[in-house]
Amino acid sequence: MTRLAKSLKALHAPLACGALALLVACSTDDGAPDTANGGAGNGGSSGSTAGSSAGGKAGTASGTGGQSGTLSSGGSGGTGGSSAGTGGTSAGGAGRGGSSGAGSSAGGAGSGAGGAGSSAGGAGSSAGGAGSGAGGAGSSAGGAGSGAGGAGAAGAGAAGAGGGGGGFDPCPASDPCKVLPLGDSITWGISYGGGYRIKLFAHAAKDTKKMTFVGYDVANPPSSSVVSALGAAMSMWAPNHEGHSGWTIQQDDELVLGTSKQNNDSVNYTGKKVVADLKPNIVLVHLGTNDFRGDIAGAPNRLGLLIDHVVADAPDALVVVANVIPYPGGGGAVKTFNDAVPGVVKPRADAGKHVIFLDMFSALTSSDLSDGVHPNEGGYEKMAVAWYGAIKQYLH
Repeated sequence: MTRLAKSLKALHAPLACGALALLVACSTDDGAPDTANGGAGNGGSSGSTAGSSAGGKAGTASGTGGQSGTLSSGGSGGTGGSSAGTGGTSAGGAGRGGSSGAGSSAGGAGSGAGGAGSSAGGAGSSAGGAGSGAGGAGSSAGGAGSGAGGAGAAGAGAAGAGGGGGGFDPCPASDPCKVLPLGDSITWGISYGGGYRIKLFAHAAKDTKKMTFVGYDVANPPSSSVVSALGAAMSMWAPNHEGHSGWTIQQDDELVLGTSKQNNDSVNYTGKKVVADLKPNIVLVHLGTNDFRGDIAGAPNRLGLLIDHVVADAPDALVVVANVIPYPGGGGAVKTFNDAVPGVVKPRADAGKHVIFLDMFSALTSSDLSDGVHPNEGGYEKMAVAWYGAIKQYLH
């Protein structure tokens, strides 16, 4: 059975129960998540909740004087975003050029998110101030997610505190920045060799930014012709990742903790602690959809624990946490989970952790899926644009 077929089978089994509330009672053909090919894809109801045309999503963190509009989108031309917090544009700033601040200062994370997409992205939406004690502005913080551009049809804003401004610079000055993709079959790249990873790398290479991927898994590499098209940047390309088909948040967390006993893609993870071992500079987290088959109510808490464990092993790394992409089969559970993710990120960002939220759901629509679960090539390109917008300012 092919990886795609098994993945779809793992998805269809729970859907046959008729309602997400009953998913916990369902099972796949082997009674457990398919660690080789299975798993629901990353989710969301069909279409974007907001930002479906031009314009970026607003940041998720709030400033002193106002709550940012998490679900407000820029209208045509990229206007919009509900009120930014007091002083939200006066401190931190977006990128390394922002005003200096303390180590816990909140800068603009996700400046220019999706900027490599179409010109429809415009200026994006203004985000609420994030973090506390940002340098030079009392309790106000740098705007996060400003300039969140469209990934073609939709904008994806990156926002959060502690990740930008104030001189935060997770990547080495001369060596390639080490990026760890942590996720499920979406990160693995079902339906397209290399998934979003090869396309993200191509965007960085085009801008002569130095980055490489780390991970123990090297399955599903891109074709040789796609790699050859990278030109001189080929020397920095690495197919490594930690994307595992059918895996839940908890299973990926066990990779971080070093408690996993899984053998996946010919890698025996017993005794391996992927973050502590590999020492990434940036961690990209896209997880949650496979949790829809079980205890989805506890998924936000499990995501928070995973973030804490990543930060504990890589306190100087940037951790970009995305909500899940559209998943029409997930129904209302997708919105419930996605709405909770910013609230998982914000308190950790406010505490000075280098964690930011990325609205990946709005970067894609259901038409960007190859099978109702996993992106097609164009969908992976949109994911790459969103990721790149969130991390571009930190690459050298």
